[in-house]
Amino acid sequence: MTAAAHPLALYVHWPFCVSKCPYCDFNSHVRDNVDQAAWRQALLADLAHEASLTPGRTLGSIFFGGGTPSLMEPATVAALIEAASRHWTFAGDIEISMEANPNSAEAARFADVAAAGVNRLSLGLQALDDAALRFLGRAHDVREGLAALDAAQRAVSRVSIDLIYARPDQREADWSTELAQALSFGTGHLSLYQLTIEPGTRFETDVRLGAMTPADPDHAATLYELTQAMTEAAGRPAYEVSNHAAPGAESRHNLAYWRYADYAGVGPGAHGRRGALATTRHRKPENWLGALDRNGHGLQEERPLGAEERAGEALMMGLRLAEGVDLADIAARTGVAEEALVDEAAVARLAGHGLLVRDGSRLTVTPQGMLLLDGILGEIVAV
Repeated sequence: MTAAAHPLALYVHWPFCVSKCPYCDFNSHVRDNVDQAAWRQALLADLAHEASLTPGRTLGSIFFGGGTPSLMEPATVAALIEAASRHWTFAGDIEISMEANPNSAEAARFADVAAAGVNRLSLGLQALDDAALRFLGRAHDVREGLAALDAAQRAVSRVSIDLIYARPDQREADWSTELAQALSFGTGHLSLYQLTIEPGTRFETDVRLGAMTPADPDHAATLYELTQAMTEAAGRPAYEVSNHAAPGAESRHNLAYWRYADYAGVGPGAHGRRGALATTRHRKPENWLGALDRNGHGLQEERPLGAEERAGEALMMGLRLAEGVDLADIAARTGVAEEALVDEAAVARLAGHGLLVRDGSRLTVTPQGMLLLDGILGEIVAV
C-alpha cells in the first residue's frame, strides 16, 4: 500500500509563544502582539500551496501545534479548517486537534475554538504537583490546570493530557498517586513521558553544573513498568511507547506519523512528508514570511528520500507502536526487499529473549522490549 493510499494528515505550526519555555532551545518566537489577520492570510497561502501538490487526497486529521496555538484567534482556526475542507475531502471521522496550555487565558478560548471546528484538545498538564510544576518551569499551578481540564472536557468530547514522570527524587509511591489521579479524570488519552535532558535546555545546564541529578535509569524503568500496569488496568493501555488510550481514542494524527503516512506541514518550522520528499519550512517567522512573499510558500527545502531511508524511517516509527509493522507492506511501499529490511539473526535472538515477536511478515516489540527500544532498533534495522 502506498503512502498516498492512507489518509493525509495536516500539521499547522503556530510559531509564537507567550513565555519562554525551559524545554525549547529557540526562544525568539516569544511575542506579546501578533497581527492575527496578516498571519491568517499567510498560513492560508502556505496551506493552498501544499494542497496544490496533494490533490484528490482524503484528509484524516488536522493538528494545530507549535508555540501556543490555543492563543490563535478562533477566526484563524475556522478559516484554516474551512480552507482545508475545500482543498481536500474530509474523512467522515476527521480528527481536528489543538495543543493547549492549561491556564485560564487559554481555557477561556476552548469553547470558541471548539465552535471553530476543533474536536480534540491536547492539554499539557505536565504534573499534578505544584512543586514539580515550578521545577518544570510551568506558569500554571495544579488548581489552574484542573480548571482548564474541566473547561476542555466541557468544550470537546476528546481530551488528551500530558504528564512528565521520572522527575528527580520522584518516588514510586509519588508517581503511583499522581497517575491514579490522572486516570480518574476520565480522559480517553494520556501521553506519559519520562523526563529527558535535551541539549541546549535549562535542564542540560543544571545537570552539567551539578544542580540537578536525573532519575537513576533502573528507577526510571521501574516507573515505566508501573505506568504500563496501571494504565492497562484502567483500560488505557499503551498503543505507543509513551501514549495510552482507550480503544478508539488513539491520536489519529500521531498514528499517521507512526504508520508513515504522508503529512503536510505548513507554517514556520513545519516539517512534512510528501511521497518520497521530506519538506521543511523556514523556521524563523520573518524568513518564512519572506519566502512566502517571494515564492508563494514558506518552503525552505524539499529533500528527496531514497528507498532505504524511507524504509528505515518507517521501521523506526512503526516499531514504536504496540501493533508493530508489516514488513511486506513497508517493502511494497518503498521498493526495498522484505528480507533486506531487518537483521534476521538479531530478530531471532531478541525474540528468544522475549523482546520481539515475529508472526509472518508482522514484527512487534513486546512490552518488555519497549524499555530497550532504542537499543533494539539499533540492532535489528538493516537499512
